[in-house]
Amino acid sequence: MASATIPTVELRNGVEMPVLGFGVFQIPADETEQALIGAIEAGYRSLDTARSYLNEEAVGSAIKASGVPRGELFVTTKLWIEDQGEEKAKLAFEASLRRLGLEYVDLFLIHQPLGDYYGSWRAMEEVNRQGLARAIGVSNFYPDRLVDLIDHNEVAPMVDQIECHPFFQRSAEQQLMRERGVQIESWGPFAEGKNNLFADPTLTEIGSSHDKSVAQVVLRWLIQRDVVVVQKSVRPERMRENIEVFDFELTDVEMARIATMDCRESLFFDHRDPAMVSWLNERRLD
Repeated sequence: MASATIPTVELRNGVEMPVLGFGVFQIPADETEQALIGAIEAGYRSLDTARSYLNEEAVGSAIKASGVPRGELFVTTKLWIEDQGEEKAKLAFEASLRRLGLEYVDLFLIHQPLGDYYGSWRAMEEVNRQGLARAIGVSNFYPDRLVDLIDHNEVAPMVDQIECHPFFQRSAEQQLMRERGVQIESWGPFAEGKNNLFADPTLTEIGSSHDKSVAQVVLRWLIQRDVVVVQKSVRPERMRENIEVFDFELTDVEMARIATMDCRESLFFDHRDPAMVSWLNERRLD
């Protein structure tokens, strides 16, 4: 399934997912196709988009233009809040497939733990049974909502894509997911450069000892923690650099040093903040 240079993990239902992917969040639609073609040429085979990114069509165009067989790619997209609910989710999924120009996706996620995501999950179980989504999961679900969804449904989420980086490491959540058979996936692995991540002395020193960049150290740290990662760059040289993380290994001491960087709180937003919940709920894509 994956490029020879990128290992895979096996999800609970047997689907193989590359441990390192390329995301297109905040890449303008008119730049997405070229960025993705570059990423595919660099060796990425896991491609992550979402309805709310407004660039599914460009992702589909890039897949077609790449010439890479569909079976070698792992494509993820996500359901937005305004499309929550059983019937609306089915229609939204069909629309995403049309925009992508694909007959199926490899992973379909509920993007936010808001709205009627129970109804949406029933629709997702159905498209999974039909083979239209080879795996299904959630994004941004905190442990309480994740466990509640698992306990009340036939099929448990196979993936939970959450904010995860050196300043918000989510170790306890990862352990719970492991116990429940859910694969943790990181978005924002570089924290968008917040807290001066790329100049951090600990990460810089560790990188120097391996002749690697801070970004490579962060990606390697996540992968060694068994965290699947989605990262992004529009610069071809960075795309190539960020995929070269399988030729070195961090020591236990280095892993422990990075563990001390955990601030245990989001650097972006809190789903338990009423103002943030209202802002997300009010966002309309059309």
